[in-house]
Amino acid sequence: MGGGGIVVSAPVPTPKGQRLYWPNFLKIHRKYAHSHMERNNHYISNSLIIRKAMRSLCVILLFAQFSCSTSSQETIFEGQSALLFVEEQMAFGPRIPGSEESRKTAGWVVEQLESFGWETEVQHFSYLGTPLMNIIAKSEGVSESKPILIGAHYDTRPYADRDPIHPEAPVPGANDGASGVAVLIELAHVLDRDRLRQPVWLVFFDAEDSGNIDGWDWIVGSSFFADNLTQVLEAAVIVDMVGDRDLQLYIEKNSDPNLVQEIWELADQLGYPAFINTPKYSMIDDHSPFLRIGVPAVDIIDFDYLYWHTIDDTVDKVSAYSLEQVGRTLEHWLEN
Repeated sequence: MGGGGIVVSAPVPTPKGQRLYWPNFLKIHRKYAHSHMERNNHYISNSLIIRKAMRSLCVILLFAQFSCSTSSQETIFEGQSALLFVEEQMAFGPRIPGSEESRKTAGWVVEQLESFGWETEVQHFSYLGTPLMNIIAKSEGVSESKPILIGAHYDTRPYADRDPIHPEAPVPGANDGASGVAVLIELAHVLDRDRLRQPVWLVFFDAEDSGNIDGWDWIVGSSFFADNLTQVLEAAVIVDMVGDRDLQLYIEKNSDPNLVQEIWELADQLGYPAFINTPKYSMIDDHSPFLRIGVPAVDIIDFDYLYWHTIDDTVDKVSAYSLEQVGRTLEHWLEN
């Protein structure tokens, strides 16, 4: 989180293709029951050849039915899958705006989104001479009503200026950057687009976290996106720093109260303790440009993260369960 770093007031990579992780493969039964095939137990016993043929046929039919049923079944948000997406981003290194690592990460994001069937576009722009990219994925096959935007920044801060020992080193950005992106990509994987309440845009913002460095401002990518919107949004939900093992999601004070109530009450109904129904901080983050143009927006963020803007913001600080609480809450909210 970048501008997300300011408390305002106290009151293209190597292609991997579409992957099927074992956790994703095995989880299918948790949301939808497997179909079961009745077997005919009255085999002809007088012929060994016929028995073998029938047995082989049953295996083939069972496999075919299992394949058809699993292909039509849908999955639910899995924290372990999201954690793998965090690890894949970390493998690129720090994602500083304009860097080769940033470009590779952007390419990887596009690849994942398209592998899950989302229409994807890249918004190119520049800031202080640095080429930047926002990535937008849009759901298909839903109504023409106003879309809901779910956003996260994929960049990392160039300097770990809160680190007492290495303030000039780049921030690894496991939680501050990669966690939000991982939630969005897993949502792209699992959302049932036939059940979406409204069209959904998944937007990945560049250059959120370089504020107060070499003349840069905060929230550059989201500001450019909001300033160039040509379509009215129903709402914007920003996901930032949501992987902390001790996840505490207090209410950000500038966030739209109606959105806050919907999401926090839903999380409570789902039994997720990370969502704490108490206002705490006022933040400048990627929700701010949307509030400025009149779009109801909410910032889902844990600003009590001990390793914020330090070199210790590494993947071992990220929890699959924390990612899962946020992801499943948003999945339920978007689909119902």
